[in-house]
Amino acid sequence: MARKSCNVPSLSLTFSIISLLLHSTPFAVGHDYHDALRKSILFFEGQRSGKLPPDQRVRWRRDSALHDGATAGVDLTGGYYDAGDNIKFGFPMAFTATLLSWSIIDFGRNMGSELGNALRAVKWATDYLLKATAVDGVVFVQVGDPYSDHNCWERPEDMDTLRTAYKIDRDRPGSDVAGETAAALAAASIVFRSRDPAYSSLLLDRAVKVFEFADNHRGAYSSSLHSAVCPFYCDVNGYQDELLWGAAWLHKATRRREYREYIVRNEVVLRAGDTINEFGWDNKHAGINILISKEVLMGKADDLKSFQINADGFICSLLPGISHPQVQYSPGGLIFKAGGSNMQHVTSLSFLLLAYSNYLSHANHAVPCGETSASPALLKRLAKHQVDYILGDNPLKMSYMVGYGDRYPRRIHHRASSLPSVVAHPAHIGCKAGSRYYLSPNPNPNLLVGAVVGGPNSTDAFPDSRPFFQESEPTTYINAPLVGLLAYFSAHP
Repeated sequence: MARKSCNVPSLSLTFSIISLLLHSTPFAVGHDYHDALRKSILFFEGQRSGKLPPDQRVRWRRDSALHDGATAGVDLTGGYYDAGDNIKFGFPMAFTATLLSWSIIDFGRNMGSELGNALRAVKWATDYLLKATAVDGVVFVQVGDPYSDHNCWERPEDMDTLRTAYKIDRDRPGSDVAGETAAALAAASIVFRSRDPAYSSLLLDRAVKVFEFADNHRGAYSSSLHSAVCPFYCDVNGYQDELLWGAAWLHKATRRREYREYIVRNEVVLRAGDTINEFGWDNKHAGINILISKEVLMGKADDLKSFQINADGFICSLLPGISHPQVQYSPGGLIFKAGGSNMQHVTSLSFLLLAYSNYLSHANHAVPCGETSASPALLKRLAKHQVDYILGDNPLKMSYMVGYGDRYPRRIHHRASSLPSVVAHPAHIGCKAGSRYYLSPNPNPNLLVGAVVGGPNSTDAFPDSRPFFQESEPTTYINAPLVGLLAYFSAHP
């Protein structure tokens, strides 16, 4: 597959825009990255489903969804609500677990006192994924009917909507969500390898089985479960990237030659070079290329050289001043891609910039982009600029992380945060009774500390309003890569 070219304008134009973006600091203030790291991990406790543990720190949340899976005769309690609703979507949850694990693998040494909390955040997800994959040839991929859920505005503790359990199997395949689940389990097995060997082995054994199922029974879960998963987490990009992604993480976790051979054999068939500047719960292409490139840069995988070429192309497509139709920058310097919840792109792409910067540094390598090149230091500055924008270095001088700084979103699109807590209002709040809180102009009564919202639009404007969910809704997959970024910058401010 041909690599997308980097169309580079004049050298002086490129450097002038890069200099403007990365070196001028009209909004800059000093940031406490470790405090932001602590809060970004704390957010996951506010997203927990199931029976909460004694050490739960987000005290306004209570147990919820304690009978999940009962209608299917299985235990599917636990896991995370992915965003501001009360559904457990397995596809973004698995991606969240993968990125939290990658954050710890690459930057755990920079987390200091927060490492334990980061490990617990991963385990809350993987404990659930183990339940969801307990039966061979079956993966439970969602709990809750999204239409009845989205018809209500109620606390997770009060849920009386359908908690249907949706699964993929041999007759209704879902290689995308199964491939991502395998990746999550494999990545987490690396995280726990020395910390909890028995748990690590369990995760890796399950990852192998789930990947085999994903590969042997190919198909998109959006086709098998269309009415349940679309348009919410419909796989627009196809399942091929998740198969390569799962194989890449299994190779990293096992060092087995079969997975490397799988990657080489399927590189063209599974379209490894497609859409190189995308990375998120639906599209793994840039992540695959960056992950595999580490071995290439270490001189251990010449047969995978094309992945490093693709990774370089991805970097070129992100550089400010290089014309690329899919990656733009707001006037304030924020990466912007069309569609909702832009911060998911900001944090995921910035994580890859930082990870690749470290891989390049160790190999004493820079990225060639036409007439110029991008140094590891430049990639770090670009990633740091995005993090600083999130924390308040922006035209509105507003932090987009709840609870960080003096000014941050107060009316986030999040049911539990926007409704009175069970502590403050013990009585049941029904499906439609919550609507008045949704429509209220008042700030949310409960601070979901650490939540990063979808963020401002392409002109740096932000409506702090619940109905504007694309801008005001937080998600687990916005925060997961941010954990790694904040860990690094807390140690290298």
